[in-house]
Amino acid sequence: MATSIQISEDLQKELIKRKFSDKETYEEVIWDLVEDSQELSEETKKEIALARAEIKEGRFHSLAEVKKQLGL
Repeated sequence: MATSIQISEDLQKELIKRKFSDKETYEEVIWDLVEDSQELSEETKKEIALARAEIKEGRFHSLAEVKKQLGL
């Protein structure tokens, strides 16, 4: 169900500034803001911890290395 809401001009200007493109809707902007404020899932927290451990152990490739391997 779609609904309308009233917002101030100041809030509208702020939402416009947060758009990544002119085609992005206010709903998409608001969902991005909601997502940013949500807690990370346990799975995501584990994946971040694993990635940090791999980096600490030196198991990664720099962007320069990848570009060189790809001939870019």
